[in-house]
Amino acid sequence: MNRFEMRVDPLTHEIYYDVSLQGRALLFDPLLNKDRAFPHDERRDFNLIGLLPDTIGTLEDQVIRNYESYLSKPNDLEKYVFLLSLLDRNETIFYALLTQHTEEMLPIVYTPTVGLACLKLSHIIRRYRGIYITPQNVNDIEQILMNVGLPNISLIVVTDGERILGFGDLGADGMGIPVGKLALYVAGAGIHPASTLPVCIDVGTNNERLLNDPLYVGVRSPRLTGQAYYDVIERFVQGIRRVFPRALLQWEDFGKGNAFTLLKNYQNRILSFNDDIQGTGSIATAALATALKIKKGPLAKERIAIYGFGQAGSGIANSIVTLLQKQEGISLEEARRRIYAVDINGLMIEGDKAEEYQKNFLQPKSSITDWPIDKTRPPQLEDVVKHAKITILIGVSAQPGIFTDKILRHLAANTDRPIVFALSNPTSKCETTPQAVMSATEGKALMATGSPFAPVAGPNGRNIHISQCNNMYVFPGVGLGAIVCQATKVTSAMFYAASQAVSESVTEDQRAEGYLLPQLADIRNVSFKVAVEVAKQARQEGIGMNVPDERLTELIKKAMWIPHYYPYRYNNKL
Repeated sequence: MNRFEMRVDPLTHEIYYDVSLQGRALLFDPLLNKDRAFPHDERRDFNLIGLLPDTIGTLEDQVIRNYESYLSKPNDLEKYVFLLSLLDRNETIFYALLTQHTEEMLPIVYTPTVGLACLKLSHIIRRYRGIYITPQNVNDIEQILMNVGLPNISLIVVTDGERILGFGDLGADGMGIPVGKLALYVAGAGIHPASTLPVCIDVGTNNERLLNDPLYVGVRSPRLTGQAYYDVIERFVQGIRRVFPRALLQWEDFGKGNAFTLLKNYQNRILSFNDDIQGTGSIATAALATALKIKKGPLAKERIAIYGFGQAGSGIANSIVTLLQKQEGISLEEARRRIYAVDINGLMIEGDKAEEYQKNFLQPKSSITDWPIDKTRPPQLEDVVKHAKITILIGVSAQPGIFTDKILRHLAANTDRPIVFALSNPTSKCETTPQAVMSATEGKALMATGSPFAPVAGPNGRNIHISQCNNMYVFPGVGLGAIVCQATKVTSAMFYAASQAVSESVTEDQRAEGYLLPQLADIRNVSFKVAVEVAKQARQEGIGMNVPDERLTELIKKAMWIPHYYPYRYNNKL
């Protein structure tokens, strides 16, 4: 039985919900609960008389009351627990609160605080959201999806918990990531919460701390690997295609080996993408495009080093290659040679052992022939920055402090306006800090970080704002655009369109203050612009709805849900 359906009154054109729940079942449903805001007629119709205080509340006073409670919490983790409990009680209040205090609360709901929450999720979780798929229950996937009780799921975020932010394998405790990600889809792009589904594919964990924790909620066995693992994924995807055939599937925080394999296997079979690979590349390219506007120079004159060449690093590299090709007219091979891929062992050179996704970015041995370095070992990051004359330094390594003062000073010697992206999160994993970068470069650097940082003092006493280079600027709009235009797949060109829309949303005044990305408070407007450009690109590629720009814009605007209490009408025949 469906819990509710949204309808439009044919006479008054009023939007209302047909609702099949009554009494405490209605109060305990977070999607439908209004708490004290149920009017007297709905209290009578839905058997709520006497179950609530007499005074009718409003969403506005509920937001004020809950914000006071939020501010009373002593630390970020307690604030996260409070917000998650609110989400489990009343989603409308939660999203109204989040949209009113976006800049303040997004770092609590998502990075960096969500990482700390995932480390302790088995100990702090109060209510289970979404679904948990295991090797033991995956053959019942269709029934599991029906158990959700929401027939119009259009957006699914799924993780197997193997690579949660910079913390690695957290197993079922990684479920905090899909929950947080979907909260950003709703708050950032207006995806209706009833159309979202967080999923954890729990195939075990190799984390001994969790396996030995008596309160750990996940499968207590070593992580499933090989063909048995891929069989579970395939069965899961088959179930999604049968029950929710139009849903967009976002792969999230999979280990790097599986992440690339799953993206390759499914990107043309189902509407899907990997945010760690494609979204990270898109947002980094957006910030880079803005930095180049400030620098007033072409990307073709820059030399780029990426430290940490897994999912995020390769995704960024491929996005930069696309930017070089589209904006500078540079050949594919030449564009790849502009990027120096560096891992923990040093510069990646032809002949080195490399993953398939890394091979296109191996530097030829001839590129280091003239470097005055010890040739018995691979060139280290400092060697690369100094001798390759690097002007753009990007870190996605989760190695705190790896961008040393010496490396940053070499970088500053190569260009008047060095560009530094320290993108690892949470904050404890960041490659450097804004203070260190501005000190080493005399305030000349253009910088973005993966976690939020306060403004830092720059030249002449002015503050320099540090943009958080977070995928939240990209994936909500990509998802909204792909869903509304009924795209059949998500392409790299759609992510390129998204990156350009984000960069173009940064105003000239914001650039003057150091912003490389829009302010988080404007996330819904940014997501709207991204969605429109993504839908246009899908149309251009022949994989999305073929309607005029005005109609696309109208459909996207109409699809963006705003937290609001709709009138309810009882209907026990849903």
